[in-house]
Amino acid sequence: NDGIISIAGVVIGVASATSNIWIIFLSGFAAILAGAFSMAGGEYVSVSTQKDTEEAAVAREQLLLDQDMELAKKSLYAAYIQNGECETSAQLLTNKAFLLKNPLKALVEEKYGIEYEEFTNPWHAAISSFISFFLGSLPPMLSITIFPSEYRIPATVLIVGVALLLTGYTSARLGKAPTKTAMIRNLAIGLLTMGVTFLLGQLFSI
Repeated sequence: NDGIISIAGVVIGVASATSNIWIIFLSGFAAILAGAFSMAGGEYVSVSTQKDTEEAAVAREQLLLDQDMELAKKSLYAAYIQNGECETSAQLLTNKAFLLKNPLKALVEEKYGIEYEEFTNPWHAAISSFISFFLGSLPPMLSITIFPSEYRIPATVLIVGVALLLTGYTSARLGKAPTKTAMIRNLAIGLLTMGVTFLLGQLFSI
């Protein structure tokens, strides 16, 4: 979605200012590279921080287990209570974790909501963000360069609008949310972005 909207904004703004296809293409291509690397870098940093936090939580609970087993039991019992278990159930689950299961796994998952030994991978997040942004940039980039100059902008607006409706519908379906609201919201944001950049391009048209 970021790839669709941001690249559409760039190419329509530039196409509004000039009909030179090479200027439009280079502006769009530069925006694709900048946006894709920016998204990938942001995801890598964010997920790396999340992974560091998860690993620190595991190390902290392991240290608690090594230094004071009873305190670790009390800590896990308190976590079960906080997460909605009754006192009897919390006590049974605590005893089960320390007698039959991995107490470190229970401590980490109950206290921090982390899946033990299932840490997020920053490289996976970075690569997927890069690819997603690049794929999203294709509809506006291809339409602005393929169509003749007189149809370039309206065709791109139409194609981008359809793409935004599809991404809005898909995201809503995956999240089991109302599809109409998501589609309208996506389309409105995209049209606003393209409208603003089109008007800005008109101010500097050559």
